[in-house]
This record gives sequence, C-alpha cells and structure tokens, in this order.
Amino acid sequence: MNSLLQLLSQFGNLLQKQLFPVLEEATGELGEGHQRFVGILSLLQLDRFTASQSGPGRRPASRANIARAFVAKAVLDIPMTNALRDRLVSDPALRGLCGWQHAGEVPGKWTFSRAFQEFAESELPQRVHEALIQQAYQDRLVGHISRDATAIEAREKAQPSRAPKKPSRKKNRKPEEMSRIERQLLPGTTLAQMIEDLPGVCDKGCKTNSKGSKEWWIGYKLHMDVGDGEVPLSCILTSASVHDSQVAIPLATMSANRVTNLYDLMDRGYQSQHIVAPVMAPHEQVRFRERTTVERVNSALKDGFGGRYVRVRGHAKVMAHLMFGVLALTVDRLLRTCPTESDPQPATA
Repeated sequence: MNSLLQLLSQFGNLLQKQLFPVLEEATGELGEGHQRFVGILSLLQLDRFTASQSGPGRRPASRANIARAFVAKAVLDIPMTNALRDRLVSDPALRGLCGWQHAGEVPGKWTFSRAFQEFAESELPQRVHEALIQQAYQDRLVGHISRDATAIEAREKAQPSRAPKKPSRKKNRKPEEMSRIERQLLPGTTLAQMIEDLPGVCDKGCKTNSKGSKEWWIGYKLHMDVGDGEVPLSCILTSASVHDSQVAIPLATMSANRVTNLYDLMDRGYQSQHIVAPVMAPHEQVRFRERTTVERVNSALKDGFGGRYVRVRGHAKVMAHLMFGVLALTVDRLLRTCPTESDPQPATA
C-alpha cells in the first residue's frame, strides 16, 4: 500500500511541477478541467489498448485520440457527442491533449459514432478499468467493499419483462431447472457464464425510495463494487428489473479476481435463501455504515461523470458510456487518496 501511495504522490508532483508547464507551452493555458483530464489520462495509458489500424486505402482516424476524447467527455461532463466535437474544435488545449493539432483534424460525428461502436463491442473501457484496478491493488489490501445498484434511465423502448421460471424441486435437476443463483453456485461455473445468464435488455425497473414510495424507470441497472476511498472496483450492467441478489455472486467473483478484501457490505436487497444476512454485533453495525460509500460514488458518477446523460441505445453501448465515466471517476478517486508533497503533513510527536 505504501508503495502505491508513494508512486501516486510522486506522479501528482510530477504533473504540477513538470508536465503542466510543458503542456501549457504547447497547447495554451490549462484550466482546472484540463488539468484534471491530464492527470486522469496519464494513468489510463489508453494507447496500450487501442490497436493502430493499417492497410490499403485512406488512413483511419486515430482510435487512441477518439478514446481520449470520450474520457474528456466524461471528465468535463459533456452530455452529447456533438457537443464534445464542438468543444474539441473550439478548445485548442483540449484538442491538443487528445492528440489533434488543428481543428480540421478532428473527425466528423459519424467517425466518432463508428469508433464508439467498436469500443462498445470490444469492451475497451471495461478492459482498461480492469487493468487499472489490478495494477493499483496488486500489493494493496482493501478493507471494505460496498455493493449496491443504481437506476440508469435510457431513451429506449422497454422490452416486456419475462418472469423467471420457478425452479424444480426434484432431486436430480438439470442446470436449466435450477434458479439463477443455484446455477451460479454450481462448481465450475465461470464468471463469463454468470454474466451471460443475467438479463441485459432495456425494461422497466422499480425501487423504493427513502420515503417509502415506489419509483419506476425505463432502462438498466448498474451494479457496482466500491472500495475504500470511493474507488470503483467492478461493475455489471443488467436489465432494470433484475433483483440485486441475482448479481451479488458474479460481482463478488469479479472483485475477487481483481483485489483482496476483508469485508463485503450489502443491504437487504441482496438477501436471498442462498445469501443469508447474519445478525450483526454492535461493532459490525458500526462497520456496516461504510456501505454508504457506494451511494456517494453512484451520485458522483451521475452528477459529475456523465452517468445521467445516457443518449446511446443497447446494452453494450450504454455500458461503454458508463464505463468511460467510471474510468475517469476511478483515477480521480485514486489521486484524491494520495496526498502530494505540497499538502500539509500531520505533526509527529
């Protein structure tokens, strides 16, 4: 843990003292949003995940540049891709940070659309996030993982929800005769099989708010594991109608493949006959208060990193849009947990 903190602390000082002045000479004055974008972009290393395309014919637009632009869209909380392109054309500093020198080099909106489709199909932001978490936590222990889901409203037609088949009660049952959670618990069931078994179409969801009233929405549900310091560790997107308990085991498995943690914190929505909520001792009740961490992250994703502006359609594209925001949010929280040398240090006796 100390090595990671020291590394990020040195990185923060490098940005402030060396990299920002050099970039300002090349692109112009960097505002607060530009500086946040540089810090986040530098840790993501997107070029490692965007293969360069070559071959006969016209050279395609740089996918690395476009991927950086979509990260900027999340960091600056720009609602529409058209607005992002307009910002790139009019903002020389942002355009230069993404990799284009002149306004005429910025691709058209259809190129942005095709590139985003490629990113969604290849799960680019998910792969970048997984690599980032594994690298950041390879020698670091996570104390608490807070688990919760949040509603994602989409501009799609809701598909009719299908009631799950009741599991058979006979002894020698086939997997298709079991409940979803029972299939997840079968020996040899892989994470990919668990996720594939979860519904992912746009439909209607319902939740009870803090006042006890039911709220309905059309779209999806984003399930998230969040570690100490409000760092997103794992995400799964399902249909809005999916019960939280159906995603607890896949999400816990995904997080276990990335980090080592001590405690998993969930509310009663994740309880089922196969996932039993224990009676908590007083000290465990105090520890359970850490679960509000994931609620703050859900709010931050929607209010500051594009989670409220879902304008694409389809499971893969919606997940890609949200994950670009999760990427930016993850690096932002990692940098926040690591003070730089300019920050005041606690007094020692």
